[in-house]
Amino acid sequence: MSERSRYELADGIATITMDDGKVNALSSAMLAELMAHFVQAEADEAVVVLTGRASTLSAGFDLRTEPGGWPAMLAAGAELAERMLSFPRPVVVACHGNAIAMGAFLLLSADYRVGAAGDFRIGLNEVAIGLTLPWFGIALARHRLTRPYYDRCAITGVTVGPDEAETAGFLDEVVDPGTAGESARAAAIGLAGINMAAHAATKLRVREQVLAGVRDGIERVRAGNPAEV
Repeated sequence: MSERSRYELADGIATITMDDGKVNALSSAMLAELMAHFVQAEADEAVVVLTGRASTLSAGFDLRTEPGGWPAMLAAGAELAERMLSFPRPVVVACHGNAIAMGAFLLLSADYRVGAAGDFRIGLNEVAIGLTLPWFGIALARHRLTRPYYDRCAITGVTVGPDEAETAGFLDEVVDPGTAGESARAAAIGLAGINMAAHAATKLRVREQVLAGVRDGIERVRAGNPAEV
């Protein structure tokens, strides 16, 4: 079993848990594991619940990565977002606390997002720490955030608490602390009853533009121009 993540299948629900013992930094290794778990979930024809540690979904990309490793990590993050956006069955996220940068992009890529109430922060902090928001992230934010919050969150790097995150569009539901996992699983069980063929086809129609934007972002990273990622 990996020290970073695990995959559990029960009653048609695949639970993917990130737990690196710290803040669930999305390194290339963590992202590769998550992608492999989604491949397995598709093979298992399962609805997915993605979750993390108590108080932390993820603090975002692993900032300890050497500069030469950034393009591959960014591409892997964008590819995971694309996978989640186009996954043929529902994807639910249980966010027990903080979700920052790529952690917030995971929220923006899911079908239903449950967050825990508390003194937590959610948002796109790239600008606040001196990074330009990647193109794939802009596509995700444009698609899921309300217009005023899209502009504010993207260009200022502000992070918000769970209740405001629901208003902004990062979350669909805020629940009592300690119940996010239970609520997410209940949502997943409910979604398991919908027509999956219609769900998959409609998802691709509804998300045609954001998927095109994310794929364009992937190609920009692969092209190797740092100013264009």
